[in-house]
Amino acid sequence: MLRESSLNELEQKIGYCFKDRALLKQALTHSSFANEQRINRMKDYERLEFLGDAVLELASSEFLYAEYPKLSEGDLTKKRSTMVCGASLAFCARDIELDRYILLGKGEEATGGRGRESIISDVMEAVIGAIYLDGGYEPASRFIHRFVLSDLEHKQLFYDSKTLLQEYVQKDSRTTLHYVVVEETGPDHAKEFVIEAMINGQVLGRGVGKTKKAAEQQAAYEALLASRGKELGRGYVFKEY
Repeated sequence: MLRESSLNELEQKIGYCFKDRALLKQALTHSSFANEQRINRMKDYERLEFLGDAVLELASSEFLYAEYPKLSEGDLTKKRSTMVCGASLAFCARDIELDRYILLGKGEEATGGRGRESIISDVMEAVIGAIYLDGGYEPASRFIHRFVLSDLEHKQLFYDSKTLLQEYVQKDSRTTLHYVVVEETGPDHAKEFVIEAMINGQVLGRGVGKTKKAAEQQAAYEALLASRGKELGRGYVFKEY
C-alpha cells in the first residue's frame, strides 16, 4: 500500500496537490492489485486511463496546431500519434519515476510488471485523467505540457528514432538493419511484443510495447543511443560499426 509520504513525494514531482487523493491512488492501482484486495477492494486505473487518453489527445492537438502552423492535417495526426504512443509516454514518465509508485499484484510484480512499458504508459494517462477530474482541464494541460510536450529536441530523437536509424543505415549500402520479434506474450486483446534492432547482425537495441511499431520505436531509440558518437546541436554524429 502506498504511504502518505509517497503520495506527497509524487505530488511534489508533478506539481499538483490533489483535493481528492483517492483519485491519485486509483490512478496508480493496477487491476492485479485491486483484485487481490478481498476486503476494501480498490478501484483500478483503467477508467481513468480512458479519460486521460482523451485529455492528452486534446492538449497535444492544441499544442501541435499552434506550434506547427504549416503542417497539414495528415502530418499533424502522424506527429501526434508518435508523440503520445505508449512507448513515448513511458519515456516521458521516467522524469517522475512513475514506476516506483504503481500498486501491483504479487504475480504482476514477480513477472516484471513494474518495468513494463505498457503499464507505465497506462498509468501516465490515468494520472492525467485523475488530475482532470480533480482540478479540471487547465492543471491537466499544464502537466501534459511539462512532462509530455517539453524538451522536445531531446524527445524528438526518441519520437523519430525509427526514421533516424533508417536514414543512418542507408548512408552505407553495406549496413543492414533488421527488427526481430524475440518474444510475444499476452492474450490477443492485450499483446506485448519484445523486439530487437539488429545492425549488421549485432543487437544494438531492445524494445517492449503493446504493438510491434511501439516496440520497434523503443528498440531503434536504444540502438541510436548505443551508436551515438557526440551530440552536435540539433543533430547527431554516429560512429561507424
